[in-house]
Amino acid sequence: MGWDYFAGILHYLIPLPVVLPLFAAGVKLAMGIRWPRVQQWLSVISLALVLVIGAALMVGADVFGPQVVHVGGWEAPVGINLVADRLSALMVTVSAAITLAVLVYSIGQGMAGKAEVAPLSVYQPTYLILVAGVSNAFLAGDLFNLYVGFEILLTASYVLLTLGGTQSRMRAGAIYVVVSLVSSVLFLIAIALVFGATGTVNMAQLGERIPELSSDLALVLQVILLIAFGIKAAVFPLAAWLPDSYPTAPAPVTAVFAGLLTKVGVYAIIRTQTLLFPGTQLNDALMWVALATMLMGILGAVAQTDIKRLLSFTLVSHIGYMVFGVALGTEQGMAGAVFYIAHHITVQTTLFLVTGLIERRGGSTSLDRLGGLAKIAPVLAVLFFIPAMNLGGIPPLSGFLGKVGLLQAGVDAGTPLSYTLVGTSVMTSLLTLYVIARVWNYAFWRTPAEGMVAEPGTVLEDSEADDTSTAALGPSEEAVGPSSRLSDTTTAATPVVTSVVLPKSMVGATVALVAFGLAMTVFAGPLIGYASDAAVDLQAQRPYIEAVLGGSR
Repeated sequence: MGWDYFAGILHYLIPLPVVLPLFAAGVKLAMGIRWPRVQQWLSVISLALVLVIGAALMVGADVFGPQVVHVGGWEAPVGINLVADRLSALMVTVSAAITLAVLVYSIGQGMAGKAEVAPLSVYQPTYLILVAGVSNAFLAGDLFNLYVGFEILLTASYVLLTLGGTQSRMRAGAIYVVVSLVSSVLFLIAIALVFGATGTVNMAQLGERIPELSSDLALVLQVILLIAFGIKAAVFPLAAWLPDSYPTAPAPVTAVFAGLLTKVGVYAIIRTQTLLFPGTQLNDALMWVALATMLMGILGAVAQTDIKRLLSFTLVSHIGYMVFGVALGTEQGMAGAVFYIAHHITVQTTLFLVTGLIERRGGSTSLDRLGGLAKIAPVLAVLFFIPAMNLGGIPPLSGFLGKVGLLQAGVDAGTPLSYTLVGTSVMTSLLTLYVIARVWNYAFWRTPAEGMVAEPGTVLEDSEADDTSTAALGPSEEAVGPSSRLSDTTTAATPVVTSVVLPKSMVGATVALVAFGLAMTVFAGPLIGYASDAAVDLQAQRPYIEAVLGGSR
């Protein structure tokens, strides 16, 4: 009886990850800058509900198979369909978890704290719209609705990226929006070509019609879609824009961009490669792309002395692992890719949030200006160490398990190219450990430079500090202590402490994400099993197609 009731209400839950954030954003825009505490709780509650709904959709997709809602009562292929299968439900849940944590972190940082007009009236509604766009992209059942999700992301992310209006952010925002528009135009062209060739944009129906096209025409459609999604996923050679765009944004924005937005592109690659183009025609090309993405990304990270840019390059390199799993074209490879996406969203977001804490505590993210944080901020050292080791793939953490799954899939494929990718993956993992160890050695272990250590409660300000740290202090940051300015004789090499007392909500949100990453290790068995089942469904195609089109046959 319980399962029957759950199955009955599951249908009504599918649109809520899109509707709830949009509704909350509308209410907040109507409220303006009034009742800031109420607005904060509205944002937190709406994203917490999305997290609960995502978990319910995961259970429902696992027990009952793909769940579909026909918006407006128009059945496929005429109407808009939202589909929650194992993969999309997992992505909605993980994205809700990290966006909730980042929201709490940003409230602590002050981006929506006091009655600062721009952060209060712009940041949180835009952030909620971004979350709605992400959910819409994951649940979209047709290519045009997927395009709409991407456009919602583009609009919201441009506003968040340029928040504060500094010169560096406006320049980075201009690069980001131009690149994103190029990708969107390519995607729109691909949609037009797909519709012209097949008469539909419904992905389930395309799964039946594209195999009937000539191989040359199908190849053209596949290549255009892969290029459009490859730009959004930041695969080589389409990733040059990312390291120059993401690090300029405020820490919470950078965290959610780096951890989540590129994975929407990877998700689109997985969905189209398995459902629309299930053959192996471009798999070898994708494996070369994965290899180049790993190498170029990690070699770029080795050359960096700024933590934000270093992590941005490691982000690019680890996208290569996911593309590797997709390119193998096997259930084991796809399972490894799905698991690694969930792992990497969590770990990469956590590391960027920790970097925000490092910047706040040490006054900089440059390795040349940091030192001694393990002694003066031991909690911060632990918060960095755990996800850093996870990113590097140290056993028994989830990063190690995900990489082992991908390496095993590569070995089982048994081709010279797959063995080459296995070797490249191992080398990339070792170089990741190297760059992480360098950050640890410079920022945490070495003797702190003069001016690094400040008495608890001291606030030092600097014109080069993150402009969100002093422009919009939240309630939790009021009266942290007397403020003072560094003397004019301070050298450029001396780090500047912007805030010794870290807001509890910033630390708490980071701790929660660290714990969430550890939970992926503790519950790795069930999660890997879920990813394997998702891979089976993706490779089979029929469960998705039957769920969407079954009622219209």
